[in-house]
Amino acid sequence: MFDDEALPKRKSDLLADLAREDLDKLSVAELDDRIAGLKVELARTETKRGAAAAFKSAADALFKK
Repeated sequence: MFDDEALPKRKSDLLADLAREDLDKLSVAELDDRIAGLKVELARTETKRGAAAAFKSAADALFKK
């Protein structure tokens, strides 16, 4: 038998977990830390998306010739 808890969570699960987290119990400093961390993750994701889009464009150009 497989234990579902041992499997890595899907990204949609991680986003849902973040959305469900109770922010009322966090202090202003903790909220600031959370915002800073989310901004770093957003920048990392945007950078990766830009690189992936550039790679896709290059591949499309190569194979359309």
